[in-house]
Amino acid sequence: MNLHQFRFVQEAVRQNLNLTETAKALFTSQPGISKAILELEGELGVDIFARHGKRLRRVTEPGQQVLRSIEIIMREVNNLKRIGDEFSKQDAGTLSIATTHTQARYFLPEPVAQLRKRFPKVSISLHQGAPGQVAQMVIDEVADIGIATEALDEVPGLVTLPCYEWQHAVVMPSNHPLAQLERITLEDLALHPLVSYHPSYSGRTRVDRAFAARRLKPNIVLEAIDADVIKTYVRLGLGIGILAEIAVRDDTPGSDLVARPVGHLFGQNVTRVAFKRSAYLRNFVYAFAEMLSDRLSRALITKAMSSDSQDYQL
Repeated sequence: MNLHQFRFVQEAVRQNLNLTETAKALFTSQPGISKAILELEGELGVDIFARHGKRLRRVTEPGQQVLRSIEIIMREVNNLKRIGDEFSKQDAGTLSIATTHTQARYFLPEPVAQLRKRFPKVSISLHQGAPGQVAQMVIDEVADIGIATEALDEVPGLVTLPCYEWQHAVVMPSNHPLAQLERITLEDLALHPLVSYHPSYSGRTRVDRAFAARRLKPNIVLEAIDADVIKTYVRLGLGIGILAEIAVRDDTPGSDLVARPVGHLFGQNVTRVAFKRSAYLRNFVYAFAEMLSDRLSRALITKAMSSDSQDYQL
């Protein structure tokens, strides 16, 4: 048996047992993949996949156990590559970050700039997506680190740590009636059309729960994944925007939009960082995490990675 066979089995499962797509993803031939998997099954003496003709239908019960072992082996192979890279390249390489638009646009620029200054031989690969996609990119080892508010602490196989707290803010044109109020209520907001995040982004679940707890039905006329898009539609008069306060923190005073913090309505949110459990983290990954928050340290991350706990709280 060999690593190519393990890689073929692992990728076949990722591609929903479609060997044509598996071959495309691995830049090889479908017959070659089929032959290699059959040879592995022959060596092991068990069927990894149940078949109908030449098509793979499902992973068998022994196949599930084989797959778990393959995942451990391939993870350790990748760890070996990272160890070799670290000691041969001396703090050079690529830091791959998976995150949402809000984090990439408003939170990450400063720590990314700090990392580049400290590690000039390290390049940055930034992958943006929904929180669930961020989690999956870390699981699939597309990214070394994931940063998001939602979803990360719900995914088995990830170790998550709190990074920073934030609250929501509302934005509206400066001539809007609610702009004259210093402290806005849920009842005030329920009377107006609202523009906010998609339910899977940036603490939207807290917003929905707050209205539901008061038995109010918000009139959300537009949902977006991008705070800049929300502000654009607020300017066009579609409604009051509800977004992360970090997205309005640097707005010029006296601009056409007025912002009001509403942490008293929706509570505090926690943005978290995530690593794949048992992954080997290079020096610059630890350093970057420490640049994200003074709550994060190499010692804390190392302890969390070796612990049975998946999630750490503030």
